[in-house]
Parts: sequence; structure tokens; C-alpha cells
Amino acid sequence: MTDPTNKPRTVICVGDIHGYLTKILNLWSNLQSQLDPESFDTAIVIFLGDYCDRGPDTRKVIDFLISLPKQYPNQKYVFLAGNHDFAFTGFVGVLPGEFEAKNTWEEYADNEEREGWFKGDGYEKMHVQGRRWGGWIKAKFNAVKGTEYKGSIYDAAPTFESYGVSHGSSDLIKAVPEDHKKFLADMVWVHEEELTETIVVSGHHGKLHIEGLRLIIDEGGGLESNPVAAIVLPSMKIVRDTDNSS
Repeated sequence: MTDPTNKPRTVICVGDIHGYLTKILNLWSNLQSQLDPESFDTAIVIFLGDYCDRGPDTRKVIDFLISLPKQYPNQKYVFLAGNHDFAFTGFVGVLPGEFEAKNTWEEYADNEEREGWFKGDGYEKMHVQGRRWGGWIKAKFNAVKGTEYKGSIYDAAPTFESYGVSHGSSDLIKAVPEDHKKFLADMVWVHEEELTETIVVSGHHGKLHIEGLRLIIDEGGGLESNPVAAIVLPSMKIVRDTDNSS
């Protein structure tokens, strides 16, 4: 997208946050200090999803994201849904559109016992990903990531706890504020901007990968020891929460 002076409008794509408030605050500060004020203040900011789970601060992260449009009214925001966010949305019952809950269970039915799907209040009308998200996985160790599971296969326990309820409790549905539910319901899967060439950007994959015009911006992967990164377009500049911008 370009402005009336034909100067390309800066696009900032922010990778997976996964419940780490300090990381997103530091990243935001570094973006602000590393970009010129006009470019930052008028940027199109695309968050690539996975705002929840693994880290301890999901509630505060969503509070921060919701606050941005009022703090920076000349920026444009796009909040994409990651698979973790979709599952969170399914658990609290605000997925847009209509679906028959039991039909969504069929594809993953063989995994129900191993993944310990949620069977509490309201499960009968819950999307399969919500049930997987709120369940208790039997395995304690995630061999792929080399980490302990946090409650469910989605590592959702910290999200429950950030809202003041224990993992797997249907009390979360009441504990999540209405503005958070609206945020979750309004997320989109895909967004397109008019650029001079087609660039495909996503998060999710737990790595930073730049190959031609295919960009994967998820350096953190939800791990506490890894940075949260963003890419600035069209410059292709990478900014991290760990950058020393002083």
C-alpha cells in the first residue's frame, strides 16, 4: 500500500508472541527506536498470530494488542489467527460461523484418549481444537520441542492461569473479558496488502526463515530462551526483542 506521495508505506510483520509480555514490549520499543518516526507512526502492523500459550502473560499480551489502535491511531493493524488462538477461541465459544461440533471431532478421534480432550461443561458444543486445547495430555514431555508439556498438547495451562483459573476449567469462559472475546472472534486467517511484488509471510513454524520472497517469522517458537522477532518491509530489516537499541 502506498500513500498519496507514492512513498511505500512501511509494513511490520510481528512473529509469534506466545504469552511473553516483556518480549513484545521490548520488541515494540526496538521497532520504535530503529525506524524513523514517520515510518513507524504510519506503519501497517501485521501480527502473525499465536498470541497465547506457553508464556505466562497471555491476558496482558492481549490487553496490550487491544490498546495499540488508540495509542497509535495513524498505524493500521491486522491480527492474524494462529492455531493456538483458533483453539483458544474455540474453547471460549466465539468462533465465527456455524459448525457441527461433533463433526469436527472425527478427524482427530483416534487421538482423544492420548491427548486427554476436554470433557467439562459445554464440551458437547465445542470445536475439536478447543477440546484439545483445554484437555490434559497424558505425556509429560514433548520430544519434538524438548520441553515439558504445559497442561495440553497446546501448552495452554499458562493461558488459563493468566486469567486466574486452573487449566482445563470451564470457568475460563466467564473469566475472559468481552473485549478479549471480541479480539479473538475478529482475527483473520489471511491478509493481503498491495506491494510491488508478492511476498508470503507467516509465523507458526518455530524458526526464522527467509528464502527469496517466502518469509517465516517465528524465531521464538514459544520458548522462553528465544527472541521474538519482526520483519520490516520493504527493507527486509529484522528486529528482535533482544536487540540493544540504546
